Order: sequence, then structure tokens, then C-alpha cells
Amino acid sequence: MGLQSGVPRHPAGVLGGVRGVLRGGGRTREGAGQLTRALFVRHALTVGMRGARFPTGEERADPSSLEQAHRLARTFAEGTAFVAPGRAARETAVALGCEPVVVLELAEPDHGRWRGLPYEEVAQADPESFARWLTDPGAAPHGGESHHQAAARVVSWLETLREDARRGEGVVVVCDVGAVRAVVGHALGIGPLVAARFDLAPLSLTQLSAAREGWRIGYVNRKATP
Repeated sequence: MGLQSGVPRHPAGVLGGVRGVLRGGGRTREGAGQLTRALFVRHALTVGMRGARFPTGEERADPSSLEQAHRLARTFAEGTAFVAPGRAARETAVALGCEPVVVLELAEPDHGRWRGLPYEEVAQADPESFARWLTDPGAAPHGGESHHQAAARVVSWLETLREDARRGEGVVVVCDVGAVRAVVGHALGIGPLVAARFDLAPLSLTQLSAAREGWRIGYVNRKATP
């Protein structure tokens, strides 16, 4: 498994290893103005998701959810997947039959002292700070990253991906909900608080296509089927 802080480069070309993205899903047509397609997969279910807790990045993926990901592996083209550094993301990529290359920018927001705590517990213990976190995209009352800061690093990586990609290639990205919402928000030109209104199920698929005028959204929160 590689550890990268940005888009990895090597002679074979990581991007070329995941052309087509999904078996039988077709490829971007040359000359259609689309430079690359990015298929975002929300990683498998975790205990933290079940308990409505702030993510830590250390949670294991639920075995039954990983088994579901394993059944989906035959629908994915073989090759490399860019993955968030969280454990569940790496486990999900492997279950999907992909070789994970970790991208630090895809990590979930750093929630500081709230990491691992239930949302409800924080809301009751410090309602003022919790309310500010919900309503101010620039606030970081927990001592970690603000919504704006977290979204900005994900978007920066996404744009680097576009610059690195060759026409017609597709990539697979396995991460949690925060990174997916960040790229969807970027494509739509909406802020992180509005983008947070998108519900994304574990193992759901979200596809973006890069065009000259920006990013186009193919679908969001699509259920993956074997």
C-alpha cells in the first residue's frame, strides 16, 4: 500500500490502472470535453456510523459490510484506488479488489477534542459550541478543522487530479462522507453546510466527470449492485 499526500505518479500511471472504473460502464468519449471520471465510493459501515459518533479514522469496517463490498468487487475494473487514510477506507478498497493508495487530503475533518464522541453527547454538553459548528463553516470550536478548511484540502486534491489525468481516464476513490460532500459541493458551487444535506449510504456511489467548464455530477448516493 502506498502512502501519498497527493496524486501519485509512476511510469505505468496510476490513473491508467483504473480505466473504465466499472466493468461494462463505458468510458468517457474522446473529444466530448470530459477529461476524466471520478467514482467516489463511501467506505463500508463502521461502529462509529451506527452510534452516530464523530469519526476517528481508526474504526474497523463492519465485517458484514465488507462482505457486501467483496461481492461488489467483480463490478469494478482491476487496478488502483485512491483512498482516505482511515482504516475502514483501506479495508473497503481491498474488499473491492483494488490496490489502495492512501491520499492524506481525503481524510475526514479533524474534529479535535470531539473525535469519537457521540454527536448527541457533544450537543448536550456544549450546545453553544455545537450550534456554532453546525451553522458557521469557518468555525472550529473543537480545536480541529473547520468545514471550510476540510473541504478546501479535498477540492485542492480533486483539481490536482484533473491536471494529472489524461483524457478519457477514470479513477476510483474510496473515502467517507465528508470528502464526497466536499467534491459534490465544489461541483455545484455550494458551501460545505449546504453540501452536508446530502445523505450518503455506506458503499454508495457518486460519480463526477471533469469538463472544461468545471465538474459535472453523474449521480449521487447510487446503490451499488453486484
